[in-house]
Amino acid sequence: MATKVLIADDHQLFREGLVNLISSAPDIDVIAEAKDGKEATEKSQKLKPDVVLIDIGMPVMNGIEATRIIKKENPKIKVIAVSMHSDRQFVKGILEAGADGYLLKNCTYRQLIDAVQSVISGKKYLSDDITEMVIQGYLDPEDEHPDGQMDLSERELEVLKLYAEGKSTREISEKLFISVKTVGTHKQHIFEKLDLKSNADMVKYAIKEGLIQLQ
Repeated sequence: MATKVLIADDHQLFREGLVNLISSAPDIDVIAEAKDGKEATEKSQKLKPDVVLIDIGMPVMNGIEATRIIKKENPKIKVIAVSMHSDRQFVKGILEAGADGYLLKNCTYRQLIDAVQSVISGKKYLSDDITEMVIQGYLDPEDEHPDGQMDLSERELEVLKLYAEGKSTREISEKLFISVKTVGTHKQHIFEKLDLKSNADMVKYAIKEGLIQLQ
């Protein structure tokens, strides 16, 4: 029986490229596409794919949060991150959310197919450079956060993204159903962890890390 794959990426050209590559492989069928994390979660719940190939920096809902929801609703679905980011923060974040694999977007066709086949057989799959980073993180944990950076919590990442999209503290409070004071606390933690000074710094960071897209 063919492996059913859902591809989630907000860049249409890259998404179509993945569809063409995957579709040429024997015993693999692309059953759906999604342009953001929210659509990926909805289609995963409805269509029950075997594997979801997902980007991290997507609008509406990022790949880390989408992965967490997909795995919570149906742990049998395998999730592979296909991202341009090799930052430990994102690798760690999506693996902790339950992802079964991590590939960089410059991976080869063979790596892509190997990743799908590996996770279907119950194994984890990390590209060589990601594996090296993970191992290095265990060997040198004190170097895991260069320049004083620390991992953001999922909520802090969400607040950062909303600020970067131009939302006010009040709007973020209403959207996330938390108090204005709590939003302010998250903002302060973001500034401290990432060594940022202003909302403009948050926008620059979010763009650099692919958390938001320039329109």
